[in-house]
Amino acid sequence: MTKRVMIQMPISEGMREVFDTRSDIECDRFTDLSEDNLVEHIANYDAAILGIAPFTPRIIARADRLKVVSRFGVGYDAVDVPALTEAGIPLTVVGTANSVTVAEHSLFLILALAKRCTIYDREVRKGNWNIRWDYPAYDIAGRKVLVLGFGRIGRRLVPRLVAMQMDVLVHDPYITQDAITCAGATPVEDWRAVLPEIDFLSVNCPKNEETTGMVGAAELAAMKRTAFVVNTARGGIVDEAALYDALKAETISGAGIDPFVIEPAPVDTPLFELENIIVSPHSAGVTEESIYRMGYWAAKNVVDCFDGKLDPDNVINKEVLS
Repeated sequence: MTKRVMIQMPISEGMREVFDTRSDIECDRFTDLSEDNLVEHIANYDAAILGIAPFTPRIIARADRLKVVSRFGVGYDAVDVPALTEAGIPLTVVGTANSVTVAEHSLFLILALAKRCTIYDREVRKGNWNIRWDYPAYDIAGRKVLVLGFGRIGRRLVPRLVAMQMDVLVHDPYITQDAITCAGATPVEDWRAVLPEIDFLSVNCPKNEETTGMVGAAELAAMKRTAFVVNTARGGIVDEAALYDALKAETISGAGIDPFVIEPAPVDTPLFELENIIVSPHSAGVTEESIYRMGYWAAKNVVDCFDGKLDPDNVINKEVLS
């Protein structure tokens, strides 16, 4: 019997490599990702490969044939995991497929902010070469950076920061602290206590009830005026309104933000008015290489589920496997 897969983004070469070998699988790309449209059609599918559109209890309640939900990525805050678990449906992610990619983007934002990348570009186009003296860049070597999260991405970012000769602090209470030390960094238990000391704050933790809004007005106020905030995790971990106020008042020097609470972020988003922020379109995990890897593993998770050999390490709600 042919199995049908709903795919909520362009069908990548990585997906094709997996699915083209299977005559028993039919793939349909969906472009209308509204809840109403998904509710109308989800009952016709055995699997769904998700982008960033919400996958709600209302959709899951109609998913009579659904055997697996596969995320094209590693974040899953838009997916109602309890509803999937209640329905006995595994939610999978792509493991480390884009971890290096996001780590590189975090480092890119740190360097771009320190080297005044966007400001210099804008002013040189106007003929203002004095900007290099009026608003000098600085080295990141010897600067102190606090990384929030030592998971798939943090573990790849930290060695890169160490290689840049930064003084790296890491907060992650859910992993063995020796792993942080072995990576050349210093574990920090009370991350808020070190905010007045750091030059960069890099957010690389999952979004959940504990982390939503964790970098807010009080945390930003504790930082140095010369400090920068970088977020390549999820929108809402850094409070956008508080960040706007801090950047507007220049109580911190700048920020590099990849994810937003509302995506795509409206063009009138207040943060976009400011010149001391660098933004990207939630693209930290998106490169030619990572698109291939994420597509491959998102598709492979589906096929492996159909074949009864799903890798538990890629499953978020492991309890459904038993």
